[in-house]
Amino acid sequence: MTEKRDMADSPDSASNQMWGGRFADGPSAIMREINASIPFDKVMWRQDIRASKAHARMLGETGIISAADCNTILGGLDKVAEEYEREGVPEDWDLEDIHMTVEARLTELIGPVAGRLHTARSRNDQVATDFRLWVGDAMSAAQSAITRLQMALVNRAGEHADSIMPGFTHLQTAQPVTLGHHLMAYYEMFRRDASRLSAAMGNLSQCPLGSAALAGTGFPIDREMTAKELGFAHGPTRNSLDAVSDRDFALDYLFFSSQCAIHLSRLAEEMIIWASQPYGFVRMPDSLSTGSSIMPQKKNPDAAELVRGHTGRIIGAATALMVTMKGLPLAYSKDMQDDKPPVFEVAGLLELCLAAMTGMIADCTFNTERMRQAAELGYATATDLADWLVVKADIPFREAHHITGAAVKLAEQRGCALDELPLADLQSIDGRIDERVFTALSVDASVAARASYGGTAPEQVRNQVKRAREELGMD
Repeated sequence: MTEKRDMADSPDSASNQMWGGRFADGPSAIMREINASIPFDKVMWRQDIRASKAHARMLGETGIISAADCNTILGGLDKVAEEYEREGVPEDWDLEDIHMTVEARLTELIGPVAGRLHTARSRNDQVATDFRLWVGDAMSAAQSAITRLQMALVNRAGEHADSIMPGFTHLQTAQPVTLGHHLMAYYEMFRRDASRLSAAMGNLSQCPLGSAALAGTGFPIDREMTAKELGFAHGPTRNSLDAVSDRDFALDYLFFSSQCAIHLSRLAEEMIIWASQPYGFVRMPDSLSTGSSIMPQKKNPDAAELVRGHTGRIIGAATALMVTMKGLPLAYSKDMQDDKPPVFEVAGLLELCLAAMTGMIADCTFNTERMRQAAELGYATATDLADWLVVKADIPFREAHHITGAAVKLAEQRGCALDELPLADLQSIDGRIDERVFTALSVDASVAARASYGGTAPEQVRNQVKRAREELGMD
């Protein structure tokens, strides 16, 4: 007797239940989607065509393919580029990635001769080359963006070499400084970022093309030729295994981006604090602020807050790629397909953050009167009083520190600045104080006295601004 089976027990039904949802077709549907990188790596189409043209020319020059086939391939690649520039890159997930997508379209355009393009190369060295080219372009863009931000900082620092503000430690008023000095501190941070970026660009400048899958190739290729044509200043990579499995260049870019983003975030945080009503040091440009949906008086520093927030995503991307790479044996593993999304995301975020902070610094309005008032009311010249007692009254610093503390307490009780205390009140604290002390107690005298190299004195700020303008080629 034939056993009856419920439809739910049929193999097809069981398969559908097992895979379910949009993966009802089973393992092949999952594999197709998890394996496809075309949705994100299509942004490298220009680099892929550029590297393919260099490879084709080398194959033609070395006689590995005929001159006629070389010219046909080059003409076909130009047509593919024109199509992609005009219409965008199509996403056929069966073709997996940008490399197969370009090759498939090239075959449609020029026929079987397109198959000769892949002679003496693998997708392993192809993707390593394309990705290096893309990251190199991103580094160049970041270099220009950092320079623009530095120029904005230097211009505003030059305007405010004499503008006095409180300098802080622990967000407590410490000593008076100039706004120009404060802005030049950020110039120095971004100068170090630019230096890190230059080093990363140097490390990137070796060409993996010709390493093939992992062991090199038996064809008589000219790797120096392709490296030169693609702009890799340090020539071809020296080890084929390392070349196809190396993603240090991507990590270098993410490390640089993380450090740069940290500096951007610190600057953004200060602008947010300074723009708040209790401080009132700066008015943000309207173009980089928003209003409140319920409170009409609000002007929110949203751009600065987003720069601060984006920093977490940038640091997270660096962590993600480090974790991906940490356990991979040589040479290529499919895990490395996940190297691109974090880099692509960071490039976009960093570009936005640098542009936002450049606009913010260039177009904000500093309330220098409010800054000066805050410096005067915060007893920022207390250290100057202690220093004067040491130098002019020959008092040991620890004793001078105690005397100064008493003077600050008295000024707080009177609700006045230190230089507004009558001489008699100061002498009631310590009789060794005389009228000369007032030359040291004003905020102007304080900043002028800090004339050591790298100090906040206006003359020093102007010197550093001049040097920075020379470094940036602004003059």
